[in-house]
Amino acid sequence: MTARVLVVDDVPANVKLLEARLSAEYFDVLTAHSGAEALALCERSECDIVLLDVMMPDMDGFQVCRKLKNNPVTHHIPVVMVTALDQPSDRVAGLEAGADDFLTKPVSDVALIARVRSLTRLKMMTDELRMRALTSKEIGIESPEREAMTETGRGGRLLMVDDRRSSYDRIMTVLEAEHRIDIETDPNNALFRAAEGNYECVIVSLGLQDFDGLRLCSQIRSLDRTRNMPILAIADGEDGSRLARGLEIGINDYIIRPVDKNELLARVRTQVRRKRYTERLRDNVQLSIEAAITDALTGLYNRRYMESHLGSLVEQSAARGKPITVLVLDIDFFKAVNDGHGHDAGDDVLREFAIRVRKSIRGIDLACRYGGEEFVIVMPETDMAVAATVAERLRRRIATEPFPIAQGTKSLEVTISIGLASLETADDNAASVLKRADQALYRAKRDGRNRVVADAA
Repeated sequence: MTARVLVVDDVPANVKLLEARLSAEYFDVLTAHSGAEALALCERSECDIVLLDVMMPDMDGFQVCRKLKNNPVTHHIPVVMVTALDQPSDRVAGLEAGADDFLTKPVSDVALIARVRSLTRLKMMTDELRMRALTSKEIGIESPEREAMTETGRGGRLLMVDDRRSSYDRIMTVLEAEHRIDIETDPNNALFRAAEGNYECVIVSLGLQDFDGLRLCSQIRSLDRTRNMPILAIADGEDGSRLARGLEIGINDYIIRPVDKNELLARVRTQVRRKRYTERLRDNVQLSIEAAITDALTGLYNRRYMESHLGSLVEQSAARGKPITVLVLDIDFFKAVNDGHGHDAGDDVLREFAIRVRKSIRGIDLACRYGGEEFVIVMPETDMAVAATVAERLRRRIATEPFPIAQGTKSLEVTISIGLASLETADDNAASVLKRADQALYRAKRDGRNRVVADAA
């Protein structure tokens, strides 16, 4: 895995040592000898992870970390503090400043490389989401970066997997002060609990009596419903090699027994914050996708999506020898609605029309707003006779049920005209089917409107 690692230390010998270790593992290494230099490099998005010394003259590592995490441009960059400070209070101070981990010098090569790989892998997983989120701002969707600045990581939904009561009782007492936590003593049930419980972090003891805790972590990471769930491992001091293996298979963080209360709280907050941030990114991407393919007023698919998807549906139908029918619908005299009752009333009619269309078609059918008051319904695996029956049922429903406008204080009589066309030959294509349905619609309007006309080709 290639990643750009920024090493920040005011002692040149320390920088050279870390640079040599990381370069040997094929990381690209950047260096900075002050906090200000590091902040400038991060602002230019020149690194994937920061290895940050604490004791520096211009501003210490805690200050640098807080500045990185409070800046929307840099807050997503993982920070590992590498320092001679070894007290629990020092680790807590680093974690509370926003650091993702705190490694005490001298750091073993195995622990260092495993941590760097784990955190850069997590960052790369979110980079694509961040890029799409930034693109979404161009279409008016709010970026989640601002919420990430104020997220506390408290009030999380946690699952702890531990079969020793003396162990999980202490952990539960600590975490209940800030979170909601469930205990699972049977590792065989833990995967199902994790998948069904909508948790924000799973805490796994690596000291399970008759079960390999790392295997459970691997199973959690491999299941679709739990693949993105943070995993915090609790290990004994002699579990160093197992922890390195755990980081390789996907655990997010770990804590060593005896567990320090404040360090545990800080590490869990970090994982909950990260989970909420990535969920907001995914929600943002989903919103941007929906905005790109749906009509904002009616909630139906838009013309661009329909034209793209119709081609695929027609090709599939032709290849499988299955029928497919296209309906083009137009609201009769819609201009008179806008002119006589205002555009708000016109919008009310369009929204209600979309609701009735959705209720009249199947889940496999594709309904879209083609433009203005014109709509298209694509019905896969449906011949002309069945589609005509559906179209006539929809036409009657529109004509016999007045449309509410002005917040339900008034109603309007509305009718529609519908043209239908089906796939005729293996050489037929989406454009020709759509054109014939549109020509059938024209005949329906020419012959008096409020009717269904099938293509006669």
